[in-house]
Order: sequence, then C-alpha cells, then structure tokens
Amino acid sequence: MITQAEYFPGQLVEHNLYQYRGVIFEVDARFSLSEEWYQQVAKSRPPKDRPWYHVLVDKAQHTTYVAERHLRLSHNPEPIDHPQIDEYFTVSSDGLYIPKRLQM
Repeated sequence: MITQAEYFPGQLVEHNLYQYRGVIFEVDARFSLSEEWYQQVAKSRPPKDRPWYHVLVDKAQHTTYVAERHLRLSHNPEPIDHPQIDEYFTVSSDGLYIPKRLQM
C-alpha cells in the first residue's frame, strides 16, 4: 500500500503533545530509523507504515523525527528560528519556506 503524506517540506507544524513549532525539512513515507530508536523514543508506538517527518524545531538547536499523527499545521505566522534554516530553505518575503533542493 502506498501512503500519501499529509504534510510536505516547508510547512510549519506544531507537535500535538509537546506544543513545539517547527518546519518540515524531509518526509519519510514510512518509519526509517532503527528499531532501537523506536523502542526507546517512540513511547506511544505510532505506526511505522505511515509517514514520519524530520522537523527543524523553532528556538532550538536540534531537529526531531515525528510520526504524522503527532503533528498539526501551525497557523502562527512568526518565523522559525533555527540555525539550519538557511541550509534547507530560502524564506520568501511573504514567509514561505521554499526547499533549496527544489530550486533551480
């Protein structure tokens, strides 16, 4: 079965449980980290056969790996403050995060 991701790189999201904001920089159609990581970190046991997202966390130095069911769109227009923003995105004047790998 092919799974359609609900979100895409450049979208601003919020974590449903931990309330942090961020911007998605990569999407995995299925869980792609180790079983050890899943057992240690994914305590709620989200499905592995659904999309997972790599997120630059606002006002932090780290990234997260989050199951789709734990995310929702963010309607907060404030810019994301993360040291790797420029590595992954060009931010347009109207606040859109345009993935650099899609630019020509």
